[in-house]
Parts: sequence; structure tokens; C-alpha cells
Amino acid sequence: MHMSDRLRHAFFVPFRGAGRSAAFLATGVLVQVGVLFVLGLPWILFVPVAMWAILLAVLGPLVVVVLAGPVLTRVQRDRFRTRLGVDIPPPHTGRRPGTAEWLRSRAGHRQLRYHLLDGPLLALAGAVVLAGWAVAFAATSVYVWIWLVPLDWRVGHPGYSTWAAYVTTAGVALLYAMGWSSGALARVDTRTATVLLGPSREEQLVRRVEDLTESRANLVDAADVERRRIERDLHDGAQQRLVSLAVNLGLAKATLGDLPDDARRVIDEAHREAKEAIEELGHLVRGLHPAVLEDRGLDAALSGIAARAPLPVRVAVDLPSRPSPTIEAVAYFVVSEALANVVKHAEASRAEVVVERFGAILLVVVSDDGVGGARPDDGTGLAGLAKRVASVDGTLSVNSPVGGPTVVTVELPCAP
Repeated sequence: MHMSDRLRHAFFVPFRGAGRSAAFLATGVLVQVGVLFVLGLPWILFVPVAMWAILLAVLGPLVVVVLAGPVLTRVQRDRFRTRLGVDIPPPHTGRRPGTAEWLRSRAGHRQLRYHLLDGPLLALAGAVVLAGWAVAFAATSVYVWIWLVPLDWRVGHPGYSTWAAYVTTAGVALLYAMGWSSGALARVDTRTATVLLGPSREEQLVRRVEDLTESRANLVDAADVERRRIERDLHDGAQQRLVSLAVNLGLAKATLGDLPDDARRVIDEAHREAKEAIEELGHLVRGLHPAVLEDRGLDAALSGIAARAPLPVRVAVDLPSRPSPTIEAVAYFVVSEALANVVKHAEASRAEVVVERFGAILLVVVSDDGVGGARPDDGTGLAGLAKRVASVDGTLSVNSPVGGPTVVTVELPCAP
């Protein structure tokens, strides 16, 4: 950057955004003048009056300003947004509170403090700054005023040019001071309004938690939708092609009787591999999202798991209505993984699955008569189950003393 560019940059720094800040301060003064007019109008109308009328004249406008607090808050937020581009979010989420509720809330108290104390003081400071701008412009243009006066006056006042130079210099200095003051006062007003008219720190944290909870729920739902899409693609695409291949290989085995032994062995091996691939793909599809779960619900899907288990499994499902697809999927995978752990580790002779709904809670209980000793933190599938359950704000508990029995209890939230 050349020296001239640096000087030009330094010269205009105090005035960068000064016009925008001054316009912002002017609108603040206008708003507070309106409030002061409401507060002072009764004194104009009722002076002199009796004491009770004076009391009414004081309290009446104050009540009006208090009741108009939400409107004033919206006006101030619009002022910050349009003049400075600062968006101050409302402290309340959801429905708009009533006047009585607003007056009792901490947010209402903060807003009233701004409208009745901080706002007027800042507006007064803004008026001083605007007056300073007017004086600065008048001082810097003093030569123009001198040129406009008659020549006789200038002749009769020797030394006026020197004094005009002093005044112009002071005016330029005042311009710089007002440029800095406008920006500083606008920043102070912005910080004050953000604290008093916007949400508090606690409300921001609550809103952040709500946003994160909603985004996590949306992510879980999106993942479940994607699993169902993959399941449909595998079931309708790759699995059907493998079934067709296995059928064709079976027909080749049955109809081509004059093949050499080596070719027949190759066909037999390919036929067996195709059937095993179909079986493995079927397990994969059911692990992603079984079609029966989407079509017929938890009762039929869990009955299918029990039927494929190598030990007797009693299934009891009592649901007056179907929960959301995401909760259904989590419950299904809880039972599927829990029964897989029973088969692999429990050495049990039987198991039981109970699914019930109590209000807004879906209760899933999987128990067995095995050797026990299962813990969610020992690196088994129970740790993954705990994370899956926690993704929908559910809870998982395991009661598995050494020697058994083992009871896995899961509570999943669902809309009542």
C-alpha cells in the first residue's frame, strides 16, 4: 500500500459507517421521544390538578408503556435489523406469551428495563451525539457562513479569518470525535439490546439443546429412511438376480445330463454358492430394515426373529397403536441384537421378549435363563445397543448377575 493510500485510509477510518450509525441513533431518539411524549402528555393536559389526578397522570402513561412493551420490543428489533443489520432473536420460542405472562417473565423484566431505563439514557446520549454532528458541520462550514454575510460586516470585524480558521479546525476535530462516538454508542446500544431484548444465556443454551435434539432426530430419521431404501434396492434388485441365477443353475443341473463330471461339479458348486449368497443377502436385508416390519409392524417382525432362533423364544407384543417408524426400527434391532447375544454367549435354554406401551414410553424387555454376567461396557453388542437407544433419547439397562438370569430393559420415547 502506497503512503498516499495509507493516509487516505487513516483519514476516512473514523467516518466508515458513521452515517449508518448516526441514522440508527436518530431512529432511537425518535422512538424514545414518542415514549416520553406518552409519559408527559398527562402533565400537559392535567396541570394544575388534584393529587389523585396527578397520581393517575403519572401511573396511567407508565401502564400504557408497560402494556406496550412487546410492541416497543418489536419496534426496537426492527430498528436494529434495518439500520445495523443486527438480528436480535426473541427470547421466547413457540407461541407468543400473553401480556400477563410476559410481565411475569424474566424476559419481560429485561425488556422493560431497556424501554424505561437503558433505552432513554442511550437515546439521550444519541441526541447529544447528533447535536455534536450539527455543531461540527456548522463549524467546518464557517467560511461559507462568513461568505454569506454582507461585506460590511467582514470589513468591520478584522481578524475574523483567523477565528474562522480556529473554528474550522475545531469543527474538523469534532467531526472525527462524532464519527468515533456514533460507532461506539451504536455498539454499546447493540450489546445492551442483545442482552436485554434478546434471549438470556440460559435461554440460548435451552434453544441450542432443542435445535441439537431436533437435528439429531432428523438425522436418525434420515438414516432410517436410507436403510429402508437400501433394503428395498437389495430385495428388489440384487436378491432377485441371485434367485434367478440359482433357478437357472438348478435347471441346468436337471436338464443337462450329458455334461462332463468337471462341468457338473462346477455347476453344483455355483448353485450352492448362489443359494448361500441368497441366504446371506436375506440376513443382510433383514438386518438393514426387514420388509415385514414396515408392512405388518413389530409383532410380526419379532415373531419372525423368534421363529429363526435356535432356542424357544416367547414373544408378547401389546401395542394399541404403532409407534413411529424410527422407534419401531430401534425396538426391532434391540430385540434382534439381544437375542443374537443370547444365542452366542448366554448358554440359555429359552428366552422371552415383551413389548408394551405405557403412555409415551415403549418398553422392551428381553430376558433369558442363561449364565448371566453380561455388561454393556465389556465390548459386546450391548454397547452398540446402548448407543442406538441413546440416539432416540431412550435408556437401556442390563441386569445380569453371574449365574443368570439376564434381563435387558429398554425404554423408548414415543408420542402419546
